[in-house]
Amino acid sequence: MYIERLQLANFKNYETLDVTFSNNVNCMVGNNGVGKTNLLDALYYLSFCKSYFNPIDSQNIRSGADFFAIHGNYRLEEETTKEEVAVSCTLQRGQSKKMKFNKKSCATFAEHIGRIPLVIVTPSDQSLIMGGSEVRRKFVDGIISQVDKGYLQSLLSYQKALEQRNRLLKQFYENRYFEDDTIALWDEQLVRYGEPIVAARRQFLDEFRPLFEEYYALIHPRADVSERPTIAYNSLFAADPGRQSEGAPGFAELLKEAHRRDAQMQYTTIGPHKDDLELGIGDFAVKRFGSQGQQKTFLLALKLAQFEYIRQHLGSKPILLLDDIFDKLDMLRVSQLVLLVGSDRFGQVFITDTQPGRVEAIFHQAPDMPHRIFKVENGELK
Repeated sequence: MYIERLQLANFKNYETLDVTFSNNVNCMVGNNGVGKTNLLDALYYLSFCKSYFNPIDSQNIRSGADFFAIHGNYRLEEETTKEEVAVSCTLQRGQSKKMKFNKKSCATFAEHIGRIPLVIVTPSDQSLIMGGSEVRRKFVDGIISQVDKGYLQSLLSYQKALEQRNRLLKQFYENRYFEDDTIALWDEQLVRYGEPIVAARRQFLDEFRPLFEEYYALIHPRADVSERPTIAYNSLFAADPGRQSEGAPGFAELLKEAHRRDAQMQYTTIGPHKDDLELGIGDFAVKRFGSQGQQKTFLLALKLAQFEYIRQHLGSKPILLLDDIFDKLDMLRVSQLVLLVGSDRFGQVFITDTQPGRVEAIFHQAPDMPHRIFKVENGELK
């Protein structure tokens, strides 16, 4: 699937925009602050019903305007399917955001997730490496949710049960009493939805890990053997009985054991909302000991593996957005990356860069690669 035409009205710094794209590589070049990233964010809205950069929708309305509108015309061309799709996202100040798919309003935003598969890579994604566990959980959950609606529903149900349990724990603390039977009702809900979440995450990582290792090697073909990248899932309990060591407690038992501790802390201290990914280079944590180049390569490999995982499960190539990701990469890795994403294994790609000469030099190496280069100046494309 690829987007043929994008139309914007009053979105961030764009008053109006009507542009058509290459179905292969599109490069947006220009100085910082001229609107390159805003353009990618509009594409993200059409896939995920929200901004990647600012969770407050009203702040994405152009200054002085009363609304924003994003319209995209997509084309799906697979071996057996040819289809045109229209998607729109609109927001009027003081009203609810609206999503439409082929002119039909989406009853919920969740039902739209996965229809327009997309992967984005930005400098802020460095938090996947350097940030806390919540960022890495969201990364995993976001990938699985695009290919498995049941998983997304389990996440939403788990979160609701978790909020109710935490609210009850706070009440217990404030009123200085505790009822095991009452909290046990919410324990049952957390186990009901939490165990499938962890099982799905483990299965995901079994499939994801070899894809990640392959892309790391493709981006950095000269990597030393000692630089082998690793990913491990860190959970306090095993959702898969086959993985659980003999005598180890399950989620339900661990929740029960944590009742008094949770009451004192006023929140649920164990569960899939506390799990994490351990990321390493060789025998060391990439967060602490990886160089800037290694961390950037690690991040790109994670994101390209995300692309491949979604493609394999949905049978359609996601749109790939690469926002200002060349910093801290040597020219060899930059060239490897652009030539890789411009190959047949990828679909439509959007790249932003502040240096026009850099991408032009790479395309000179691959003159047959279809591409368009847009110069961005203050909300206008040329």
